[in-house]
Amino acid sequence: MNYRGVYTLFNKEILRFYKVLLQTVVAPVITALLYLLVFSQVMASHTEVYAGVAYGAFLIPGLMMMTMIQNAFANSSSSLIQSKYTGNIVFILLPPLSYLEFYLAFLAASIVRAVVVGAGVWLMALFFVDLPLYSVGVVLAFTLISCATLGTAGIIAGIWADKFDHLSGLQNFVIMPLSFLSGVFYSIHSLPDFWQVASHFNPLFYMIDGFRYGFFGVSDVNPWISFAVVTLFFAGMAVTTVVILKRGYKLRN
Repeated sequence: MNYRGVYTLFNKEILRFYKVLLQTVVAPVITALLYLLVFSQVMASHTEVYAGVAYGAFLIPGLMMMTMIQNAFANSSSSLIQSKYTGNIVFILLPPLSYLEFYLAFLAASIVRAVVVGAGVWLMALFFVDLPLYSVGVVLAFTLISCATLGTAGIIAGIWADKFDHLSGLQNFVIMPLSFLSGVFYSIHSLPDFWQVASHFNPLFYMIDGFRYGFFGVSDVNPWISFAVVTLFFAGMAVTTVVILKRGYKLRN
């Protein structure tokens, strides 16, 4: 393992999103807070999803996870498409880095950005809502595996996309709809039977539901099942990414 090389590429990715902190960190945090303020004001007096849990408190974990996974995807995908578009991808491919080291560096940077944004949402939300914490271990486990999954998906998307329109299409027509239909703003038990069943085919639902369990000790699905589903999904994405990188698809070929 070329540890120095992995760290150098990882550091380059950290500096890339740090240079535009207003866009990569501050803007997502503010957007999540706007969702919190608007939905908590409108729905607080009409909805109690879990007994004894205020709607504003229920909303925060969902917004945190939604923001983290969107930013994990955006970090790796935008970096790769920008490098391909400007032509400086060659300076990433020329150093003596294996495909696995390449993957780990981009994945770690995506997780870091996602965690920073998630922590920002959590800290700002504490000024408005009293949020309990049932299990730190569950929160951390779902944070890492979920951000790793979407960071990996972002790498695949960045390699596949030939232009920014392709990437925007994936974000607008796949990632965003799956995020909003994953139980961020509601419990799936409040849905009609058909949509309850459909929600179980959305991997992002398991990420948010398991993450929310870490705060309240209550969830729509057994958290062990949620963690197993997300882990299997991550494993499939990781294997796919490593195979793509090894073959040099749209990078070396």
